[in-house]
Amino acid sequence: MSFTLFVDARLALARDSLAGLSTGDALGAQFFLPRAAPTDLAGGALPPAPWEWTDDTEMACSVLAELTHSGGINPDRLALAFAGRCSPLRGYGAGAMTILRLIRAGTPWPLAAASAFDGQGSCGNGAAMRVGPLGAYFADSTARAAAQARVSAEVTHAHPEGIAGAVAVAVAAALAARARLDGHRPAPERLLAGIAAALEPGTEVHRSVSRAAGLLGRPLDRVVAELGNGSRVTAQDTVGFTLWVAATHLDDYPATIQRCVQAGGDLDTTAAIAGAIVAAYTGVGTPGGVPESWLSAREPLPTWAA
Repeated sequence: MSFTLFVDARLALARDSLAGLSTGDALGAQFFLPRAAPTDLAGGALPPAPWEWTDDTEMACSVLAELTHSGGINPDRLALAFAGRCSPLRGYGAGAMTILRLIRAGTPWPLAAASAFDGQGSCGNGAAMRVGPLGAYFADSTARAAAQARVSAEVTHAHPEGIAGAVAVAVAAALAARARLDGHRPAPERLLAGIAAALEPGTEVHRSVSRAAGLLGRPLDRVVAELGNGSRVTAQDTVGFTLWVAATHLDDYPATIQRCVQAGGDLDTTAAIAGAIVAAYTGVGTPGGVPESWLSAREPLPTWAA
């Protein structure tokens, strides 16, 4: 059944997704510090607050601010927002910093993005890590979620894999938010099939999503061995794994984050991506949703995002 969301409903879904993204990002980042160990989280112990978020959250806030401003993505404006708000201490990668410096210096974003990695463009997981709230915003149209995710990705990622990663995550969040509105949790294999259908065949991201469906119910170590855990910081070794986690634990946000932490790798980003998708379905402060205590432990979002 087709339907159209009012703006307030769109923003409510997107903000819940951002809460899941930013909390997962901030909590995941704590496990890069000596004071926290993955076994602590599995045992119910949380790192001391506040949990500082990273570039994942900072860029996601700019995406949501753009949607709030215009209801869609204006790539010129988004590029300037990314470049102007970039805080190097938030953990931006060297490639992202180079692109954003070029944009800040006046280079048009298509040239800046295309210049990365000797002209190949970035296939990093950065476009995927920030796009979950956009997908939730377009819960009524996976086609529009995919199209707008592509626009948001191209600002910094000219490589087909980087773009495909963003499209996959946005469609996943859109389907999760749609399921929340329908009141029906989709079967994991059906959710993954819907995401794969929105991707162009031929990319490694598409193949990874397809492989994820065959790994449902398998042990975590095997899943990581076949799909990766973001340790290479590429869309190819990040997105399939996060979609496997989200499909498996769609109604359980804490379990989602615990699984990402247990897997290691680029765990602030995997927790951000999977957390954004799952929170689009569960919401905040609900059974299985983002715990209020976790949200209050997360560093407050920037005032401009609020």
